[in-house]
Amino acid sequence: MYDDSSPADRNARGHRLITGFSNPLVKRVRSLRDKKHRRREGLFIAEGLRILTEARDAGALPEMLFYARGGLDHPLAVELEAAIADAGGELIETTPDILTKLSGKDNAQTLIGVYPDRLTPLEEIDRDTAEIWIVAQALRDPGNLGTILRTGDAVGAGGLILVDDCTDPFGVEAVRASMGAIFTQQIVQARWPDFIAWLRTGPGQLLGTSLQTDHDYQAVRYEPPTFLLVGNEAQGLPADYQAACDVLVKMPMLGKADSLNAAVATAVMAYEIVNQRRDD
Repeated sequence: MYDDSSPADRNARGHRLITGFSNPLVKRVRSLRDKKHRRREGLFIAEGLRILTEARDAGALPEMLFYARGGLDHPLAVELEAAIADAGGELIETTPDILTKLSGKDNAQTLIGVYPDRLTPLEEIDRDTAEIWIVAQALRDPGNLGTILRTGDAVGAGGLILVDDCTDPFGVEAVRASMGAIFTQQIVQARWPDFIAWLRTGPGQLLGTSLQTDHDYQAVRYEPPTFLLVGNEAQGLPADYQAACDVLVKMPMLGKADSLNAAVATAVMAYEIVNQRRDD
């Protein structure tokens, strides 16, 4: 049980009231800023009315909702409060200082939700449910990961498959950058050999980007389902990963830079795939 308060520790709405930094639940939730504790608990933090509303619309409600005074005054927050209460979740009023402690941001949002992680096993993915899937290899930057999730949502991708050692998709920065897409996209973690073995058991075109090809990204026909493979920000795709691709393409670089940011390149490629589908 999460509730270690007495019946008197309630606000006017009957929600829990926590005002002490030493409260065990505050310490527990604060620990979720650390990847080790997120994995142990199977929980992560999301912040802000917009993201929490996006989560609710995607069918995800937090197990716990922390809010400061006035945080539930907005009509959308009232709806969120009712949905969490109906689902048996905890509603906890606290102070702005404790919200800052939980989020790690000086300008913390007035709402913080605690959610179970949303990993999907690779073998449970139905590749036929979407024409685009994004695959990221050794992605290190949480902002890039969150932005790629957001792009995936925008183009109707089925999800994001993380291969090798990527940054944690449930870290606070990645969740923020996803702007709610963490709740709309399936997320898979797999080793490269396992992913390739799974991919080759069914249909799926593996598409990679590389400077070591003459194929322009707009000159190639992409076949659904397309698995768009994104490499590490600094190193790109390893040679053997490129060799495993069904097709390699490159985007023209007309300036002095030799590559695009990983999240930007993903968006350019994903929308090219979408545009080809629109022409069908």
